[in-house]
Amino acid sequence: MTIGHIFAATIAGVVISGSAASADTLTTHGIPMALAVEAASETVSACAKQGFHETAVVVDADGATIVTLRGDGTGIHTLDSAHDKAYTAVSFKNDTLALAERAKGEDSIAPLSKLPHVMFFGGGVVIKVGNETIGAIGAAGAPGAKLDDGCAHAGLDKIRDRLE
Repeated sequence: MTIGHIFAATIAGVVISGSAASADTLTTHGIPMALAVEAASETVSACAKQGFHETAVVVDADGATIVTLRGDGTGIHTLDSAHDKAYTAVSFKNDTLALAERAKGEDSIAPLSKLPHVMFFGGGVVIKVGNETIGAIGAAGAPGAKLDDGCAHAGLDKIRDRLE
């Protein structure tokens, strides 16, 4: 068998298995834009009530931005930080506060922080429907990761009962 025959057989196998797999579809959930706006708004508002200037970013399951809301008086760096926290949470399917703990000590995931947009710092909260990760909220600007995390959770709490 020549390399050309092996390549053709491999491609044929991929096409056949690909077409068989396409007969089935995946059911996925998404975050409607209106709910994403509400979650971001509540995140920023919850921090503002505590005297913090916050930016919130909501991403979908693929890490694509649905909405960014930059609160009054926030630093420009909060745009990137909030995005990266949301992106990290959705990518790892876990809150970034928990991931920050996993980045410490033995068997650390810290080397993964060299990947683009990965930030192991609290403020990224995963959004789930059942066990399915459908997005995340990232919050940045408060003076501390736990404060950012609390504001992001306030945003999630605002929409949680309407996620399906």
